[in-house]
Amino acid sequence: MPDEQHDDHAGHGHEHPADGHDGASHGTEPLGPVDDAPIHAAVDALAAALHEYVGTAVGVRTEFGASEADEDPRVLALEAAIGALNAQLYDALHDSLGMHPDLSSLVWGAEEDLGTGADADAPPAPEVAEPFYLGFVVGPGQTPDTSLDAVIDFLDNAGEQVVAALVESGFDVPEWAASRGEAADFDGYGDADDEAPEGER
Repeated sequence: MPDEQHDDHAGHGHEHPADGHDGASHGTEPLGPVDDAPIHAAVDALAAALHEYVGTAVGVRTEFGASEADEDPRVLALEAAIGALNAQLYDALHDSLGMHPDLSSLVWGAEEDLGTGADADAPPAPEVAEPFYLGFVVGPGQTPDTSLDAVIDFLDNAGEQVVAALVESGFDVPEWAASRGEAADFDGYGDADDEAPEGER
C-alpha cells in the first residue's frame, strides 16, 4: 500500500509536507511573475553532473570492458548523483510552478520525427493526397473479339468498383484514371509533367 505522504502524480513518488500542496503554486489561477533562478540552478547542476559523467564514462571505457565499466564505482556514484539531481530539478519545478514534470523518461525517435524542440505529444501532421497506381501488362487476345483496345474498358469498370470501395471506407478520391502505356498524369499529385493519357476519368 503506498505511503499516504507520497504524491503519485505521473508515477512520481514525491513527498510533500503534512499540510499538502502549496496553495499558490498548485492553484487554478496563473502565477504571474516567478523567480526561475532556483530552477535554472538545478538545471545547471544537473548539466554539470552529466558532463562529468560523460568524461568519466569515456575514461573508464578506455580502460575496461563494457560490463566492467557499467559497474565501475565512479560511474555508479555519478549515476546516483544524477538521479538525485533529477529529483532536485523536479522539486524546483514542482515547488515553484506546482507542475509534475516527467523529465526522465526515455524516448527513442528519429530526429526527423521529433525535430529540435518538437512536441513529441503533438498530433501527426495531416496527410496530403498522393497518386497510387495498379499496373498490368496485357498481351493480345486469342480471338479477334479480344483486342488490346478493349482492355481500357475492363480497367474502367474495375476502377469504378475500386473508387466505390475506397469512398465507402471513408477515403476521398478526387481523381482517378485508367490509362494505357504509362501512368496517368494527375495535376497537383506527384511529379509527372506529361499530358494525361487518353482514358482519364
